[in-house]
Amino acid sequence: MALYATTGTQCLCSFGTAPAALNATQQTTVMMQSKPVATILDCQPNTNIPPFAMCTSLANPAVAAATAAALGVLTPQPCTLVPAGTWIPTQQKVMACNKPCLMTDSTLMCAYAGQIKMTVPGQSGVLQ
Repeated sequence: MALYATTGTQCLCSFGTAPAALNATQQTTVMMQSKPVATILDCQPNTNIPPFAMCTSLANPAVAAATAAALGVLTPQPCTLVPAGTWIPTQQKVMACNKPCLMTDSTLMCAYAGQIKMTVPGQSGVLQ
C-alpha cells in the first residue's frame, strides 16, 4: 500500500547513481508525522529534488558528448534533472492547499529518459 510522500522521502532516477531526498515546499500547512506532505508541484530541480549524483543516460547531451570523446565508453556526467512534466499518478481525492497530494507510488519523468521513483517513504507507517 502506498503512503503519502513527505519531505525526506528517498527518490532514485533510473539513470542516476545515488538517491536523493524529496523536499516538499509547495505547501507547509498539511503535515504527516510532522513533515510537509508533497504535492504534484514538488518537482523543481534542486529545490524539491536534488541531483542524483551522476547521470548515465545517453539522452543527456553531456553524457553523450563525454562518451563520444571516450570513444564509446560510457562516461557518466553530473546529474542535471530536467523534469518532463509533473509527478504522476497522484492522490486525486486528497488535496493539500488545493494541490493533489503525492503517494509513494508516484513517478516523475526526466527529459533525459530517466524515470524517478520513490524508494523509501518519508513516513514510518499509515496513520489510522
